[in-house]
Amino acid sequence: MFIGQAVAAQETNAISGTIQTLEEPLPFVNVYIEGTSKGTTTDINGVYSLTGLLPGTYTVIASHTGFTSQKEKITLTDGNITLDFVLTENESLDEIVISGTLKPVNRLESSVPVEVYRPSFFRKNPTPNVFEALQNVNGVRPQLNCNVCNTGDIHINGLEGPYTLVMIDGMPIVSGLSTVYGLSGIPNSLIEQVEIVKGPASSLYGSEAVGGLINVITKLPEHAPKFSADVNSTTWGEINTDLSYRVAFDDKATMLLGLNYFNYSNPVDKNGDNFTDMTLQDRISVFQKWDIKRKEDRKLSLAGRFFYEDRWGGEMQWNPSFRGGDEVYGESIYTTRWELLGNYQLPVKEKMFFQFSLTDHDQNSVYGDVKFLAQQRIGFGQFIWDKKINNHDLLFGTALRYNYYDDNTPATPQVDENVIPSLFVQDEITFSKKHKVLLGGRYDYDPRHGNIFTPRVAYRYKSEKDDLLRLNAGTGFRVVNIFTEEHAALTGARDVIIAENLKPERSYNINFNYLKKLYQKTGKIITLDASVWYTHFTNVILPDYDTNPNQIIYNNLDGSASSKGLSIGLDAVLGSGFKAMVGATFQDVTTKENDERTQQILTERFMGTWALSYKFYKFNTWIDYTGNIYGPMRLPLLGELDPRPEYSSTWSIQNIQVTYGGFDNFEIYGGVKNLLNWTPTKNTPFLIARADDPFDEEVTFDDSGNAVATPNNPNALTFDPSYMYAPNQGIRGFMGIRFTLK
Repeated sequence: MFIGQAVAAQETNAISGTIQTLEEPLPFVNVYIEGTSKGTTTDINGVYSLTGLLPGTYTVIASHTGFTSQKEKITLTDGNITLDFVLTENESLDEIVISGTLKPVNRLESSVPVEVYRPSFFRKNPTPNVFEALQNVNGVRPQLNCNVCNTGDIHINGLEGPYTLVMIDGMPIVSGLSTVYGLSGIPNSLIEQVEIVKGPASSLYGSEAVGGLINVITKLPEHAPKFSADVNSTTWGEINTDLSYRVAFDDKATMLLGLNYFNYSNPVDKNGDNFTDMTLQDRISVFQKWDIKRKEDRKLSLAGRFFYEDRWGGEMQWNPSFRGGDEVYGESIYTTRWELLGNYQLPVKEKMFFQFSLTDHDQNSVYGDVKFLAQQRIGFGQFIWDKKINNHDLLFGTALRYNYYDDNTPATPQVDENVIPSLFVQDEITFSKKHKVLLGGRYDYDPRHGNIFTPRVAYRYKSEKDDLLRLNAGTGFRVVNIFTEEHAALTGARDVIIAENLKPERSYNINFNYLKKLYQKTGKIITLDASVWYTHFTNVILPDYDTNPNQIIYNNLDGSASSKGLSIGLDAVLGSGFKAMVGATFQDVTTKENDERTQQILTERFMGTWALSYKFYKFNTWIDYTGNIYGPMRLPLLGELDPRPEYSSTWSIQNIQVTYGGFDNFEIYGGVKNLLNWTPTKNTPFLIARADDPFDEEVTFDDSGNAVATPNNPNALTFDPSYMYAPNQGIRGFMGIRFTLK
């Protein structure tokens, strides 16, 4: 909604006015003239002014995070024009998304369902990294894989971490060894949005995007605040600092610098097993992004990140002098990583881009007296041609990926080095405003596996009443990359067994999505988003923990695997100041071999998430109540005598936060995490098997290497910390402060 009115002519030509919500003026709104560099922001009273304008016709745009953008075309003669806007809150559907089709498109127009999460969503439950923040996203679960070192991965629709591709600004710079590190250390103040695609995306992105992808999109430097700081701490002693600073150089280049520092140095053992409940960490990440102005508004951006982490967990008396020894057990990880990525629009009439990324990841770890030394390098480059012909929106691309991986484990007897060339094409055909069809395919040549082709098809129907139906079908693949810091092998007594020459995994997926958006004149917006999916896998590469508790056996499944389920989400924005995001996912992820079907390990049958917010406009204060609930999942036992439950209980993590924003440029927030004080120790006699004998000095083995029951080991166990499915941190308070200088 807008109100525009011409006023008396004055000497200076200007466009000015007030921007407000349904209840009050809205500060810090971006107001700019489309196609120019002329722009400003509203002050604390919601007032803006664009001065020094020549007579002409302009399109003025007002945009603010969490609100539907407004734009109005006006003609300016001599004098001033008053142009007021009323913005309505909306965090869900009108965003521009990229991940579904590799090109910017309004989310409602995309044939591929893409979920979008803005910084305002992550601020409802502040976390030191994006990895933890995803715990409140429906259908996505951060999975911790080790009680001692707390390394984890991201599950989408129940599929394990290797099936999730993590990207930054659309570049697949994270995979295999380093998945979680790509979601750590990015200052939250630099994130524009996080896009999530559930289901195979290999036809555009190649290997690793079998289960889905997470694309962390950072802010354009010119749209970022001049300076921002976010510092918070918890009663456990965690300290997290996010800083960002923007610098403009002669209107030709803008640089955005970000710094994230996280420290936790307080060993805690509340469950009494003499092991740290949470890994101690000292982490720093520096991010820099450049946006360079070119003729005809062609794109050129460069970004780089450096990441270093010193992380350890283990027996409470451990210190660095015990690193790598067999006296006191500890797991110590030194990680050094750098990334470089860029996007360059070619100086030609056609819309063509060259995109690239380079990463180097060095891992120096010890698990007790076992060393794990690994290095991974990935080089990626692709040319993209974005072409529209009549009702055909075409995309042509060619890519080249270089992979280098080496470690000191038996699973990598020699350096794994290969180059994978790719070709892909996509055609989105618009038959009418209601009907769209997307056709796409990708060809990859992997020297280890030969030719790989992955097609996909999508159909979108949009009714006049904003009912949106989308049907997607396609295939995915994942090349062999077995040993990517397999903690179950390193932290226990398990040997890695590769049973055969492994073939690439293939998946076949169909997904049906229904979206309904209801508008009301009062400004209320209610959105219903529901999906049903089925994915069938062949040549599945699964680690077999059950056949021999002292081995991890890798082979292609002699059978099949499947993931099927239903996901429902409700997003309500009410003019009274109340907002709600509620979601639930019901899924069944199983493997079938020799006519026997088995539930996938560490996969919940159902999950629910919620984020409820209420703002007291009069007091400039709002309350956020967030949480999740997970159903039982099958857990990794060490044998028939293992006394721990085979399935977890239903569990929930809930948080509450109060934020006050009545100061100029400042916000103060605080609250309580894990209100129910729930930890996985509540339903099991112990989490870490034989925590009192981490080097298996008192374990007796038979001739086959299996542990034998003895008086001091009646359950025939070996040391193993992989019985892990949830955070082991109990209730804790937190407090923080945010400062933003526009």
